[in-house]
Order: sequence, then C-alpha cells, then structure tokens
Amino acid sequence: MSDDRQNVFEAKFKMDQETEFKVDARRNKLLGLWLAENLGLPESQHDSYAKEVIIADLAEPGDEDIIRKVMKDIEQNKADITDSDIRLKLDEFHRDAIEQITADE
Repeated sequence: MSDDRQNVFEAKFKMDQETEFKVDARRNKLLGLWLAENLGLPESQHDSYAKEVIIADLAEPGDEDIIRKVMKDIEQNKADITDSDIRLKLDEFHRDAIEQITADE
C-alpha cells in the first residue's frame, strides 16, 4: 500500500474515532438531561448532571459504567425508571446524537 493511501486510511480511521467519541458524548449528554428532568432535579442542575453522566462513561469501554452510575442515581431518587428504560433511551439518544453530529459537520 502506498504511503498516500495509508495516510488516507489513517485519517479516515482517526476521523471515525473522533466522530464516534462526539456521538457518544452527545448521547450521554442527552441521557443526562433527560434523566435530570425525570429525577426531578432543579433545572439549574441539569447541565452539571449531564456532565457527570458524560464523565461516568469514560471509566471503562462500553455502556455498563454509565448504566451503573445512572441506576444508582435512580435508586437514590426513588424514580420509577428501569435498566431497560435506560438502555432504550441510550439507543434512542444514540440515533439522535448521530443526526445532530452529522448535521453539525
């Protein structure tokens, strides 16, 4: 493979990883904002809670770290939201995040 072609592949791979990171961060922000509202947090705390959710997802690969964090918060706030609800919202917000990120670029 020529150096030029290799550089193109590497650039595309890097861009894809950056886009994936942006999509995941946006998805997590959307989840955090939705959850803040459903946990009854004051509106002034919605953005900071969304940031907590984004940061929680950096603990380990996959979604289990974020799910553990939000399920703990749900339990503490005695909210009627299940693990399945969160997983469905993650899928929904992932689609929304892809649309938003691709529209921004």
